Amino acid sequence: MKFKRYAVYFTPPPGPLADFGAAWLGWDPENGVLPAPVDLHKLNAVREEMTATPRKYGFHATLKPPFRLADGYDLPALQAATRRLAQGAQPFLLEGLQPALLGRFLALVPEGETTTLDALAAETVRALDAFRAPLTEAELAKRRANALSPRQVRLLLKWGYPYVMETFRFHMTLTGKLPKAQAAEVLGALAPVLQDVVSRPFPIDALSLMGEDEAGWFHLIERCALGR
Repeated sequence: MKFKRYAVYFTPPPGPLADFGAAWLGWDPENGVLPAPVDLHKLNAVREEMTATPRKYGFHATLKPPFRLADGYDLPALQAATRRLAQGAQPFLLEGLQPALLGRFLALVPEGETTTLDALAAETVRALDAFRAPLTEAELAKRRANALSPRQVRLLLKWGYPYVMETFRFHMTLTGKLPKAQAAEVLGALAPVLQDVVSRPFPIDALSLMGEDEAGWFHLIERCALGR
């Protein structure tokens, strides 16, 4: 399969959370299929619309944001570098994950201390940045249209994305932007379901190298275990 962009995500391993995320968003990036939708009764009629924006990315948390490969690099070299990066880190545990409203969208966010997680994300951005092609003027203009702070602009210019390093916040996106009243309703409906599928403590044990196909759908290329 030919990919136009790559990224490094955290994706849950096969199991209840991965199954829920694929069924909720409507895309399984590991198997490259459209799974049967999750049945959440009163949310069934609006699930497809509220998950349209994050669907093609799959259920994930971004560590190294999507990028085009720089000249002189190829996928095998990127895979090898991602494996080395993963081998040099150690798996660790978060206290848990909980659903929360971030601005106008819902996501799973960590509970408790995130120092190790933030350091892993920062090192992933740094270690693989040689593989990232510079942003085009159109890509820069699109990002700058989002009312970035001066610091975020500097991060955008240096790393190709404004929400990295100290502005990074681990989150596993559940919806696109929602009206406030609807967000509260959806949060209330999802919370008990997520409580049953999110393990406590929650393991971070791999980096997932992803590829975006020509139609914009992200696929799992390789899950690289931390420390191995």
